[in-house]
Order: sequence, then C-alpha cells, then structure tokens
Amino acid sequence: MIATSYSGMAVDLAFLRPVMPYHHVLVDVRESPFTIDFDTQVPYDTYVRTDTLHDLQHPLSEDPGEMSFLMITQVMELYFKLIAFELRGARERLRADDVWGAVGTLRRTALHLEGLNASWRGLRWMTPAEFNRFRTRLGEASGLQSAMYRRVEFLLGLKNPALIRPFKRKAGTYGELAAALDEPSVWDEAGALLGRRGHDVCDPAAVERAWVAIYASEDRETRLLGDALSEVAEQFGEWRYQHVAAVRRAMGHKPGSGGSSGLAWLERSMAQVVFPELWSARTHM
Repeated sequence: MIATSYSGMAVDLAFLRPVMPYHHVLVDVRESPFTIDFDTQVPYDTYVRTDTLHDLQHPLSEDPGEMSFLMITQVMELYFKLIAFELRGARERLRADDVWGAVGTLRRTALHLEGLNASWRGLRWMTPAEFNRFRTRLGEASGLQSAMYRRVEFLLGLKNPALIRPFKRKAGTYGELAAALDEPSVWDEAGALLGRRGHDVCDPAAVERAWVAIYASEDRETRLLGDALSEVAEQFGEWRYQHVAAVRRAMGHKPGSGGSSGLAWLERSMAQVVFPELWSARTHM
C-alpha cells in the first residue's frame, strides 16, 4: 500500500512501524541487519515447532467458542508442564542446600503461575448457554483427568492416591504418577533442609515452630525461602479460586463432565492448604 507523506514523498506503508502514538519510523526490511532469507526451514519455526503446535487444535463442533475453550485449555497444560519442571528444579536445589538457587526457581514458578492464572480471563465470555453449545461433545473429558496437573499437585505436597486411578490403562503415565506420589514434595525437601540447619522438624507442630523461629531470627536466606514458598502457595491458591469462579460462571452446580460433583468438588479442594505450617506459623509470630 502506497501513501503520500507530509513532505510529498511516496511511502510504502508496509515499512511503517508505530513507535509512539502519532509517531512512525520508516523501517525498510530490505536493508535490515537481520536475515530474511533461509535455505531451508525458518529457524524460529524449527525451534518452537510452530507447525506441530498449530496442528493440535481439532474442535469437535462448529461452534467458534469451542476453539477458544480448547486452545486456552492447551495453554494451561503447557503451563502445568513448565510449573512442574520448575518445581522439580526447586526440589533438587533444596536437596542440594542451594537455598538461593531454590529461591530464584520458586520466584520464577510464581510468575509462571501468574501467567497460568491469567489464562482464565480468556474464558470469561463463557455463559452456561455458550458452554452448552459444545459441552456434550466433550463426553467424559474433564480437567480433573490432567496427568500434568496431578504432577504439579504432588510436587506441592497435595497427594491423593485415588486421583491416579483414571490413568490405570495408560501404563506409562500411571507408573510416572505412582512414582511422583512416592517422591518427596518441595515442601518435604524444605523441611529436610530446615532439619539439616538445626531445626526440629519431627512433626507438623515442630515445623511450625521452626518457621516462627526463622522469621524471628537474622537468617535472611531462609526467610526469603519462606517468602518465595508463600508466593507460590498464594498463586496456586489463586489458580484454584479462578477455576471455581470459571466453573460457577459457565455451569453453576451441574455435575462435572468427568462424573465428579463439579463445583462442589472444586470448592472442597480449595480447603487443602499448600505448605500449611508456613501459614499456621504466622499465628504465633
């Protein structure tokens, strides 16, 4: 598209890039310092696997809202994987007594949880009538069947053996989840670290007293660990709240698609506290 500038010069608008409101800079990609011609595949596509990513969306209905629901659910699954990756890293750093490394990893985890929580905004449009247009196409599919989400819960210390039963016919997934169920959580490793630093962590009450002592001491390093753990717990709690709000908005108290009690199940799950002694200790500070 060609337009005339204020000076009367013909300008190709394809090379205009806005920098500030009412301010444009001419950018001619033909003279740019970056490569625009490649002998084989575009490196970005090769690295990100964009062709694979964009070939994963196969709605089961003609309703346009289903594409929104499906893609946002897939984005959430990717966030689950990233969060599980970071939590495993934090667990290993705690096990190695690398508190500063664990704090940095946990802070990243909290930011990823913020991104995950923001995903719910993309589903605020969905009323019961709009969800009903494609809900029956989901069959028994339910978010409660997400294996990656279970990994996140187990890493946070929320362990319920009954929740891996849906995966019994997927031997690999079931085995991985059973192993994750038996592995120490991030919270277990945090407690073990406190024990190695001289704190009594023989039972929950002792762990609570340890955190009271830490926050009353000059041990800045471990206090920052407590703060980073708290941020992760708060952001995960926000995820669960947003999940409840989305279900309440889209389907009320209808039974869940996977056979659960739907909203009632989610509301009960919110009562499970992540890193409980870190919060109960505040009563005694």
